[in-house]
Amino acid sequence: MSFINYMAREINCKLVYYGPGLCGKTTNLQYIYERTNPDAKGKMISLATETERTLFFDFLPLSLGEIRGFKTRFHLYTVPGQVFYDASRKLILKGVDGVVFVADSQIERTEANLESVENLRTNLAEQGYSLDKLPYVVQYNKRDLPNVASVDELRQMLNPTNVPDFEAVARTGNGVFDTLKAVAKLVLTELKKGQSGG
Repeated sequence: MSFINYMAREINCKLVYYGPGLCGKTTNLQYIYERTNPDAKGKMISLATETERTLFFDFLPLSLGEIRGFKTRFHLYTVPGQVFYDASRKLILKGVDGVVFVADSQIERTEANLESVENLRTNLAEQGYSLDKLPYVVQYNKRDLPNVASVDELRQMLNPTNVPDFEAVARTGNGVFDTLKAVAKLVLTELKKGQSGG
């Protein structure tokens, strides 16, 4: 699914941050963007609707090395959380290489988390992907709030296949880069598998 730019000698990988409305997807991307070397990143683009926006930007992490002489450029996207933006969510998932599911740890957001992860599976399946075969990590965000479910409860509900998962407070950056590194590593592992077969 990754796109290879032979001129620039780059492999372009698409990472999508998915999750319910207001769970912290945008905060994750903004935190990463603000702390990424200016020379290594493109512009952050924001497509705003009345109630939500989709953000994306690309960057070339300089520390990840090369795959057969190609650098890896990551394109990070968020999806709008609200259910009525399903069409734009489907579009953003096209050609995805890795997914981060951002869960809102607050107990009252349990239903929204479950709906969103189900919606993610459905939208991926419609495009011929299976979440179980994609590089995928889960982030339990907003761990600093008083009314949060335990990580064990969240894990049972949202991570039955036991993919890498992380506690986070995206506002302060806690867990943000751990999450990103984990999904990037999974994507690179997939790429290397694909390369060795070629």
